[in-house]
Amino acid sequence: MEFSIKSGSPEKQRSACVVVGVFENRKLTLPAGSIDKVANGYLSEIIRRGDMDGKAGSSLLLHAVPATQCDRVLLIGLGKEKEFREKEYCTAVRNAIKALNETGATDGTLFLTTIAVRKCSIDWRIRQAAIIAQETLYRFEQFKSKKSKVRRPLRKLAFNVDRRSELKQAENALAQGLAIAEGVTLARTLGNLPGNVCTPGYLADTALQIARDHALDCQIIERAEMETLGMHSLLSVAKGSRQPPKLVVVHYRGAQDAKEKPMVLIGKGITFDSGGISLKPGPEMDEMKFDMCGAASVLGTLKAVARMQLPINLTVLVPTTENMPDGAASKPGDIVTSMSGQTIEILNTDAEGRLILCDALTYAERFEPQAVIDVATLTGACVIALGHVASGLFANNDGLARDLLQAGDEAQDRAWQMPLWDEYQDLLKSNFADMANIGGRAAGSVSAACFLSRFAKKFEWAHLDIAGTAWKSGADKGATGRPVPLLAHYLLKRAGKLN
Repeated sequence: MEFSIKSGSPEKQRSACVVVGVFENRKLTLPAGSIDKVANGYLSEIIRRGDMDGKAGSSLLLHAVPATQCDRVLLIGLGKEKEFREKEYCTAVRNAIKALNETGATDGTLFLTTIAVRKCSIDWRIRQAAIIAQETLYRFEQFKSKKSKVRRPLRKLAFNVDRRSELKQAENALAQGLAIAEGVTLARTLGNLPGNVCTPGYLADTALQIARDHALDCQIIERAEMETLGMHSLLSVAKGSRQPPKLVVVHYRGAQDAKEKPMVLIGKGITFDSGGISLKPGPEMDEMKFDMCGAASVLGTLKAVARMQLPINLTVLVPTTENMPDGAASKPGDIVTSMSGQTIEILNTDAEGRLILCDALTYAERFEPQAVIDVATLTGACVIALGHVASGLFANNDGLARDLLQAGDEAQDRAWQMPLWDEYQDLLKSNFADMANIGGRAAGSVSAACFLSRFAKKFEWAHLDIAGTAWKSGADKGATGRPVPLLAHYLLKRAGKLN
């Protein structure tokens, strides 16, 4: 898909399809009004007859509109003007791209980007439009012998701005949006791959390829070195799998001062989670291929940051393994010693994500990070608490939490802060080790975060539980690519590049 920025009147666009909006109660937006004026009320008459009422989700394709230079005009319903905010804008753009791709037009010019959204800049509108366009057009069909066909698929898309003076900043916002979209696409594709393809080795190879593409430093730590480092918590999860575990370490150095302390992102990379000896029930176990979506999201964010060439230093860590039942697998009641020296009683082998993340958190200490953010499909309890709308956010620093929440709002990739109070730490008491790896059914997502917090005392730290947001089930089953937009917007703001 080829993207561009344009400035000009809609009726003068030589395009296969021009897309304009109509508010509820049949109110034309300014671009739609411009077309209506030169067409002597052609749009107004169609709307007066009831063919388009402007309700959200509605659309109407018109051919050969008088006095225009485009082949088609696509009207998109925007809903009530007083209620048109960020969510409604994103929904309208998504509906427009979907409808446009089904028209048979190979190129289109979108004028929805000129509609004012309260407290949102032109940069935001363009950036979101680019991300949404790529998300809407995404298909994962590499394992299908017969691919779905779109007649004459959309190949070029232009976003319009009101004034020529906005062209440069809009082009910059477009570049940011496309970079973030590329990161989201990578995360979705990695998540959608089956577990027999996307193994720990495959994730490591993906990281190496990103490093080669963008001249980054990449190291893959193998089992023997993990043993030497004392990562017995991580290794305990890998004992039941025939796939060798990996710890992926990638350094992006974009700051002017190469010695500037980095941000660190850690992504949980369980490429298939059977639950181990604490075996999961059979129904929907296939979705446990998505248990590496934390890893996929930090690799996607790395790709976006490298493409945007942000002036920051960023280190990405991916601890990755399978969690499988086997004669050698960890058993409930086993005790392991983490890299930090703290001992862990494994009461449930299906609480394995925290066992690989804790050693990665300890490993991150050596980089003296500005802050560390780990991302994990960690607990079903978070799904019960927040559903599939918001990711759970835990942090030991209020400023870091606030910045991540704001980034989520900006990106329309929201998170909600959960408590991390000392009172919850008692849930992890063990009679036989320093801590247990589970704290019972009550406050399950909180006790999991409390577990991780014990390994994050030497730096500012946040934990994103994406168990409810990393993928969708049912008819729309597939990875979402979240929270790449949240993380990318956070790093853009931190780099001073977000307008």
